[in-house]
Amino acid sequence: MKRILILGGTTEARQLAGKLAIRHDVTLSLAGRTENPVAQGVPVRTGGFGGAEGLAHYLRGNRVDLLIDATHPYAAQISANAAKAARLANVPAIALRRPAWVQQPGDRWTPVGSAAEAAGLLGPRPRKIFLALGRQELAPFEAVPQHTYLIRSVDPVEPPLAVPGATYILARGPFSEAGDRALLETHGIDAIVSKNSGGEATYGKIAAARALGIEAFLIQRPPLPDMPSGAGVEEVLRLADQALAPWAGLEKRGV
Repeated sequence: MKRILILGGTTEARQLAGKLAIRHDVTLSLAGRTENPVAQGVPVRTGGFGGAEGLAHYLRGNRVDLLIDATHPYAAQISANAAKAARLANVPAIALRRPAWVQQPGDRWTPVGSAAEAAGLLGPRPRKIFLALGRQELAPFEAVPQHTYLIRSVDPVEPPLAVPGATYILARGPFSEAGDRALLETHGIDAIVSKNSGGEATYGKIAAARALGIEAFLIQRPPLPDMPSGAGVEEVLRLADQALAPWAGLEKRGV
């Protein structure tokens, strides 16, 4: 059995781990930002490694045969550390790169570079905003307290935003288009701020916004390191098989 380390935190990472664990020794690494993650089904390591050098030390010390980066598309620093660590430890690495959502007819998208840029573009007139962001990205909206915010998160936002009008919903996806349309209509939302996360689990709000003619400020993806990658679980499984094939290690050593 080969030893595989998966850097996870996504649905795809959990699915990959389950499929690979049938034939290999798999460890799934979570950053630990979610207080109560769903059950993963394989051994889990929680917390950071201490940068690229720390991750390289882990790969060497645990004799890892393959590193898979299946983190969130916006976990740019973790992905950069993974690519560097794989080079330092001379361990093959592959990535799951979930495709971004593509704008469709009827979508009212405004691309932005950050949550702070989105906050600045909301305008002076009070609006009702759905913040579909992680807890770490909410602080910039305290600078525009005239708006009313609907915030949905897996874990409680602590401390809450220092704004007079905010409603918090604790929920874990996937979310349907019908459910998100009802949510947007109930709260009178006229704008959404979201990352372009891709995938189906959180696409409901995008489809609902299109149907309702609601503006969406989409934070664009950061650049990620170049490495062999697949767009989905099955494609990454094929890449893993190739990386772990008997001839792959010989080729790597120049034999």
